[in-house]
Amino acid sequence: MRGLAQVIRGVLFVGLGLLASGAGASPAMPQNGTEYRVLGRPQPTESGKKVEVVEFFAYFCPHCNALEPLIAEWVKKQGDNIVFKRVHVNFHNLVTQQKLYFTLEAMNKTDEFHVKAFNAYHIDRNRLATDADVMNFVAKSGLDKQKFSDVYNSFTIQSKLARANQMMEAYQIDGVPTIAIDGRYVTSPAQAVATLGRSTEDMQNRAVLQVMDFLVAKAQKEKTAGGAPAEPGKKK
Repeated sequence: MRGLAQVIRGVLFVGLGLLASGAGASPAMPQNGTEYRVLGRPQPTESGKKVEVVEFFAYFCPHCNALEPLIAEWVKKQGDNIVFKRVHVNFHNLVTQQKLYFTLEAMNKTDEFHVKAFNAYHIDRNRLATDADVMNFVAKSGLDKQKFSDVYNSFTIQSKLARANQMMEAYQIDGVPTIAIDGRYVTSPAQAVATLGRSTEDMQNRAVLQVMDFLVAKAQKEKTAGGAPAEPGKKK
């Protein structure tokens, strides 16, 4: 019996060791075509000497909701190295959610109400699928309903929607969350663990932050050098 117990303990020890090593796995050296991709046509940025980081997301997306606190902390750590932007996608024709985000952005209220909008959908079960749903959220959140409504229905928001749809097409966005770095590099939590095999959502999210670190550093180096060099194995 003692021998069997020792064998079982040994198996458990090895299994836990493998699990721990998997949990700590990370993309040590991200590669184009694996952990990230390079856009065939680089997109213009408005970040000057800083690196532009764009998160394509949606309030209805549970993966975006899970990533939000991690990416918010990551942005704080980056400080003045980057200019961070969000683009709410128009999947499933949920234009109301797009309008909600861009209205909060136009009112400079994202810091205060962005997480609340996620919570409205994922905790309070407000699907934010109609204008009435959105206004219900606004009323419960304490926003000025009239001011919000004026911006929500403005030409400014229509322009933001059109620009968002153009960016989705230009960056070839077919899923969220997706992160674009400086108009050239694109990655996502799922792509960041492409070579790691099975992974949890937390592993994917932490891996994509490491890939983002790598791509921000790469973009900064290229800005300093005066341009983006050709990727390995590709002609410039």
